[in-house]
Amino acid sequence: MTAPLTVTPNIPDPDDFYTELICAHAGLSKADSDALNARLILVLANHIGDRDVLRAALEAAAPKTG
Repeated sequence: MTAPLTVTPNIPDPDDFYTELICAHAGLSKADSDALNARLILVLANHIGDRDVLRAALEAAAPKTG
């Protein structure tokens, strides 16, 4: 059975994590920042490893239209 996607706040010290994330992008060009984001997504997706959860995350993150 697939674990449900957690969409409620679940990161300890979220403001500190946000600061770390922003600092990781400091001084990067737009292209390098985009590449960092892509690598981070792939690293975290690999860590999750559950295709159903990843599919649910894609749906949750997709822009809402209409």
